Amino acid sequence: MVGRPEVLALIPARGGSKGIPRKNIRNFAGAPLIAYSIAAGLQSQYVTRVIVSTDDEEIAAVAREWGAETPFLRPAEFAQDDTTDLPVFQQALAWLAEHEDYHPDFVVQLRPTSPVRPLNLIDEAIELMLTNPQADCVRGVVPSMQNPFKMWQIEPDSRQLKPLLSLPNLKEPYNAPRQELPKTYWQTGHVDVIRSSAILEKGSLTGDVILPVLIDPRYTVDIDTPADMARYARLMQDPELHSVDPLKSRRQFPAQPKLLVMDFDGVFTDDTVITDQDGRESVICSRADGFGFDLLRQQGKVHALILSREENPVVSARARKLNLEVYQGVQNKAQAIQQLLKERLLAQAEVIYIGNDLNDLPVLPYVGYFACPQDAHTEVIRRADLVLSKPGGRGAIRELVEIILRSEHES
Repeated sequence: MVGRPEVLALIPARGGSKGIPRKNIRNFAGAPLIAYSIAAGLQSQYVTRVIVSTDDEEIAAVAREWGAETPFLRPAEFAQDDTTDLPVFQQALAWLAEHEDYHPDFVVQLRPTSPVRPLNLIDEAIELMLTNPQADCVRGVVPSMQNPFKMWQIEPDSRQLKPLLSLPNLKEPYNAPRQELPKTYWQTGHVDVIRSSAILEKGSLTGDVILPVLIDPRYTVDIDTPADMARYARLMQDPELHSVDPLKSRRQFPAQPKLLVMDFDGVFTDDTVITDQDGRESVICSRADGFGFDLLRQQGKVHALILSREENPVVSARARKLNLEVYQGVQNKAQAIQQLLKERLLAQAEVIYIGNDLNDLPVLPYVGYFACPQDAHTEVIRRADLVLSKPGGRGAIRELVEIILRSEHES
């Protein structure tokens, strides 16, 4: 193969799912299920095209919205309940060859039902294929949770248990300690990289030489029932898992920020309100945050202000104490941000915003960078450009200010 290989990411997504109707375009952690596989293909440095093979016009439309191609609709005979994967891939390659004279070297299968993928998994699998020319396929696997040498069959006539597998050098492996048994692996739907010749010439989705790409078992997800959708969606909120997320295309920190806009409740405070017997409210703030603004003013390049929906005078009192500009009772923060940009002749890329709750999310498209405290709402955490290590009211603002000052010093 000369030059850069052609790598086609093909996502099979038929419309007639029975277990979960319209499964491929159902909401999963904030985005259509199929969007996670599309994002995995689009972010790869090797994949040159991302195509969804579907028989369904609505799925095709959603796929295009999230960046995939749908150059054809899959014929109905390849979208039945009992249709296997091989004819789907053969049909796709045949159509592309006939109508576009397109002949990819490799095909990457990305199943929508395994949406929680490690960030670099696709490229790792493709690199393994590129460095092993003898391989027909690279398949994603995880250590099997149950060792098959301890599995049984029930004979239909005698109803006796018979071991599923045997070992020539070990009597009764089903009674042996786990450590004495061969390690076994379970194939997942995260990724398969297949040499096109295996599909077209050998009539196989794996060929003869299959190499493993090992996946952390924490990412093991196979969406099969409605309960799976809700249960596994929580994995997308796990900060220890670094997975492909179509909603989290994190932006770079602004090169020359000029305005820091801050929500109040849950950012300046820990979101706790103390109410006395006369109805007066008080909140808890961090002195460390306050000192951060002194540092920011000394730097002199970034202006800070508070933009809050809260009308309580505690907000303005804290702003006066810290010598900060404040806008209170703001119901539409996105509109307010746009007005600030216009009045102050600022570019979107020059504005940093920090918020913690759902009513802050509408500002995302209108600012250059969105940060949130460590204890923000889970949906805010998923969509923020930066999740700070400190919670609201406990140093989150100070942490962000120090990042701003450090970036200015490094530039």
